[in-house]
Amino acid sequence: MGIIQDSLDKAEEHTATRPLPKSAPAQMRFLVKSEKGSTMAVARLLGVSQRTVERYVKAQIKRPRKDLAARLEREVRRRWQPRVRERAKKRAATVGGIVIETRARFGFTAAPGSTDDSRIRRITQALPPAYAARLFDAQAAGATEQQLREIAAEGLQEIYFKDHGRRADGLRVEFTDIEYVEMEF
Repeated sequence: MGIIQDSLDKAEEHTATRPLPKSAPAQMRFLVKSEKGSTMAVARLLGVSQRTVERYVKAQIKRPRKDLAARLEREVRRRWQPRVRERAKKRAATVGGIVIETRARFGFTAAPGSTDDSRIRRITQALPPAYAARLFDAQAAGATEQQLREIAAEGLQEIYFKDHGRRADGLRVEFTDIEYVEMEF
């Protein structure tokens, strides 16, 4: 996964309305329930035996190994409150939009030494719902990191640099050397 994909996933996780189950047995019970009661499916998912899953569900084992604990938490996070997540994404794609905070190199086609020369900038910008919808659709379609980056760059170009089309008509923005990207919707 790339930095934009990870940022979208983290933003999606922050839409949860209830905390994740804390203990390993509770997490395992949640996974079994999400897999329609199939301990075998959870065992394949986590790379453990079916009997191990059953022992966690009955709370006979309470503390997993570090690698299993990480896999268990990752899978619970991925499946936690899917309807709440979808509602938040739908709201962002139709009404609210998405906020991007980034520190990256933004550059333009310009004469050397001009203010348009490529440089590191920290930008926090709300993008309209159309760009949020494009990001979510591309993510769902399995877009590459580069494709997601291009959609984000186009949104920042139109809203931040071109000021909704009121200036810099022929400007083309390059979004490179990303230090971090955080998104919120």
